[in-house]
Amino acid sequence: MDTPTSILSHGDLLQLKRWNTPTIYNGWEQITRRNAAADAFNQEEVSDFMPQMGVMVGYAVTVVCEPSNREHKKSQNAWLDYYRYVAVEPGPKIVVVQDLDKPRTIGAFWGEVNSNIHKALGCVGTIVDGAIRDVDEMTNAGFKALARRLCVGHAHACPVHWGGEVQVFGRQVTPGQLIHADKHGFLAIPAEDMREVLEAARFMDANECDHLISTARGAAGKSTDEILATLEQGLAAFGRAAFERFQRKAEF
Repeated sequence: MDTPTSILSHGDLLQLKRWNTPTIYNGWEQITRRNAAADAFNQEEVSDFMPQMGVMVGYAVTVVCEPSNREHKKSQNAWLDYYRYVAVEPGPKIVVVQDLDKPRTIGAFWGEVNSNIHKALGCVGTIVDGAIRDVDEMTNAGFKALARRLCVGHAHACPVHWGGEVQVFGRQVTPGQLIHADKHGFLAIPAEDMREVLEAARFMDANECDHLISTARGAAGKSTDEILATLEQGLAAFGRAAFERFQRKAEF
């Protein structure tokens, strides 16, 4: 059975970071057998609190918290046991956190200290269906966060359980899934699509440039009829190229 690190090289991950998440989606929808209108991406609104940090790419490690419930903190070893789980997983890692207090937000699992600890454990950022705090300090640590909101305190935040499937922003995420995220949201790429998504995104980006964007930007000085005729040709060429490559229709 393939592990994430045997599927994509570090160079592949760096190349994935060269495009925004919508571009990766454009490639993914051409190769997946899933429903491109319902699967893989977040279904609910999510905010990127460090958009200046750009794209983050990594493999999901998962944890559940419930900051409103003080009972969870009675477990003396929860944090260290959880850190051990994070430490041994292949990286780079993105911590995907399900907050059981949703839709309320009682406290933040993330702040300056926890971000620095996770950075030391090979994590590049988090997607948390709850709150964060210490935004400037998290940014300074180089730890990106997509979350629902900001808050002041941490309440009784601690790991409840980890290493299993979680539900965040209407999307189920499994440990080891490849995550691509930026200010638009996130894509949790199914395991069967991980091998092909980079080349598919690269192809579709070039296809847009060759047949659509260049056509639109070359319209200066042309009449409306000339623009529409050229656009019709570009759309046809775009669709034809995508079908020849993937045997399925593209966006246009």
